[in-house]
Amino acid sequence: MKKFIRAADACIAVLLVFIYALIGLGDYCLPDRISTYSSRNISYNNIYTVDMSESSQVDFQNNTRVSPSETEIKLLGLIPVKTASVTQESEKWVYVSGESFGIKLYTDGVIVVGTKDVVTDQGKCNPAKDAGIEKGDIIVSINNVKMTSSTQVEETFNDNNGKDYEITVKRNGNYKNFTLTPVYSQSEGRYKVGIWVRDSTAGIGTITFYNSENSSMAALGHPITDVDTNEIMPILNGEAVKANVTKLYKSTNGEAGSLCCDFTNEVIGTLSVNSTCGIYGKYDCSLTDKRLYKVATAQEVEKGSAQILCTVDEKGPQLYDVEITRISYRENNDEKNIVVKVTDKNLLEKTGGIIQGMSGSPIIQNGMLVGALTHVIVDNPEKGYAIFAEKMLDQSEELK
Repeated sequence: MKKFIRAADACIAVLLVFIYALIGLGDYCLPDRISTYSSRNISYNNIYTVDMSESSQVDFQNNTRVSPSETEIKLLGLIPVKTASVTQESEKWVYVSGESFGIKLYTDGVIVVGTKDVVTDQGKCNPAKDAGIEKGDIIVSINNVKMTSSTQVEETFNDNNGKDYEITVKRNGNYKNFTLTPVYSQSEGRYKVGIWVRDSTAGIGTITFYNSENSSMAALGHPITDVDTNEIMPILNGEAVKANVTKLYKSTNGEAGSLCCDFTNEVIGTLSVNSTCGIYGKYDCSLTDKRLYKVATAQEVEKGSAQILCTVDEKGPQLYDVEITRISYRENNDEKNIVVKVTDKNLLEKTGGIIQGMSGSPIIQNGMLVGALTHVIVDNPEKGYAIFAEKMLDQSEELK
């Protein structure tokens, strides 16, 4: 009898450890905020559920959005795991694109991409670094004059007889003031400050969708960052231009391939937002009703077969088969919510998997737009990361 009791206690202990492990896993992995387009209960892997009868309902007839309500996510419908904020709203639809396009961005301020030593009669020194200016700072003004281009900054620094500059920079969202004292370079015969700056960038990406509610476009699914500082580039203004694919380099293990495109003079949109969820702006739409898709909520995304819509040659956007292998609901992981694997033999033959320039390619599953490609996994280019389409839609709806 005692052996039976000990065995029963051991089984109960193991069961409790298993349950607590599932509770901890759910608390870590499941989302803090949930959106839904229906009153049906929500399930995650058939283990964790949200009883929607406990939440307030959306007025679908009047197409109104209900304020978020606090609802418990439960293990097996019984054991509370965590409290989530649930928002119910009407279904949202967008026109998906999959077209490659050219990106031209001009920054709001001028980015410091580096500092350098200046050789003087007394030896080497670094005036910018000594003043406290750092790589990644955004120069907002010099001597109370707003800076809008690298040319303006260079001309201001070159017009100097040794007097101090009062510099205002933006760093991590905060403004800081510095006094920059130039030094005289005997070899160059003028005063120098030892600073490199940049005010623009250009690149290639893929348009994810057009939101007809506010005539906005969404693309990339990840931010454009400065190549030297890795900081998100602050947009003053930008253009989306039509681009034609001319060539591509295939991805191989350890090295990401890339699309090569020729920019045209045809402007198809203006860009105004560069965020962790992609780039956004106004778009001159020419898409058809055939590309109108419902935007899936995060919990509607499933592991399994899906398709990506992308442009890798002169044929324009084409659908290719992929498989969604992993889904993450972590709030601090905007660009890597989904892992996809390319299974389409034709695409693998052409590109070797995912290549640079495909960022923003729409992912279609069960007749819905569920996400957009963001990154290639360089060591295994058949796989890549993607962002939930729901997050990109939320960002696009903030555009006025």
